[in-house]
Amino acid sequence: MITLIVGKKGSGKTKKLIENANEAAQKSNGNVVVIEKGLKLTYDLSHQVRLIDSDAYGIQGADALLGFISGICAGNYDLTDIFVDSTLKIIGHDMKALVQFTEKMNALSTQADTRISLLVSASKEELPEEISSFSVQI
Repeated sequence: MITLIVGKKGSGKTKKLIENANEAAQKSNGNVVVIEKGLKLTYDLSHQVRLIDSDAYGIQGADALLGFISGICAGNYDLTDIFVDSTLKIIGHDMKALVQFTEKMNALSTQADTRISLLVSASKEELPEEISSFSVQI
């Protein structure tokens, strides 16, 4: 299952991510992963959450992020939740690429039986129509 957490900069998306990730870590019988650009959330997340800096692994672009997340899923059968902060910064500010990426993440989520949440810095009105079928939190 894919969830999009959308809103303009300063709208509270990261706070929502922190709450959701910490809650998932408490309830999960498996592993919770947060992927972000930089390590700003180090002290906000529970020690049970695996925090990964996308910059440390040179992840740039939708295909690189998809491959990285696929590798995480392939190497960890106990993975229950993945949260991706700053999705548009990592894949590029291209809404068409976001649509394709979201569709691929949805397929991966089903295959790996993992919940995936993507934070998108855009208003709901800016999102392409193709994304409206996914669960959107504001």
